[in-house]
Amino acid sequence: MRSLLRLLIRGLIRMVAHVEVFGRENIPTSGAFVIATNHIGILDIIMAYYALNRWDLFILVAEKWGKIGWIHWLGKQLNFIFIDRFNPDLPALREIIGRMKQGQVLVIAPEGTRSRTGALIEGKPGVSYLAAKAGYPILPVAITGTEDKVILGNIKRLKRSPITVTGGPTFSLPSLPSKDRDLVLDQYTDEIMCRIATLLPKRYWGVYANHPRLKELLKIPPS
Repeated sequence: MRSLLRLLIRGLIRMVAHVEVFGRENIPTSGAFVIATNHIGILDIIMAYYALNRWDLFILVAEKWGKIGWIHWLGKQLNFIFIDRFNPDLPALREIIGRMKQGQVLVIAPEGTRSRTGALIEGKPGVSYLAAKAGYPILPVAITGTEDKVILGNIKRLKRSPITVTGGPTFSLPSLPSKDRDLVLDQYTDEIMCRIATLLPKRYWGVYANHPRLKELLKIPPS
């Protein structure tokens, strides 16, 4: 079933898009890690299965999508974990930690939802909490060209959309301190989002366009 699904996913994406993948050399070859990516369109959900030739991935998806029959079925095949974005979801958290201890790869969008503008919106601290608590390296990934309106518009014109998927160098976050945890989590979240931003064209930087850490990473002199 999974081999058939991979063929269907790749066939579907090739029908509607021309995809270029950059930074494969940055992907860890063993052990668990976290893929943190921006989220600009529904197609993002299956891009990991297109870009990576592996099945030990699992993806966090908003709980509301699990109530739709065909998405729920697809989620079982593609290792989705349907998670409550607005309340503490301890069963999901335990499953995430358990899977990563088995060496699986977590795919998550720190923004928590699709950006309606295509540019980065404010990240949420969930991914930084998981990464810092468990000590797994983070692979920042930037996606361009998957905006829903762009994909649908090009399909109507029988045109394939150009999509890029870019992986950056992995990095790790220090363990969480016992004090000022919320402040540190915010800093860790900004670090993740700014690392993603470095891989994106400037028009995608969104709320992080003037962030000091992004300028530091890109070696932009202070204004």
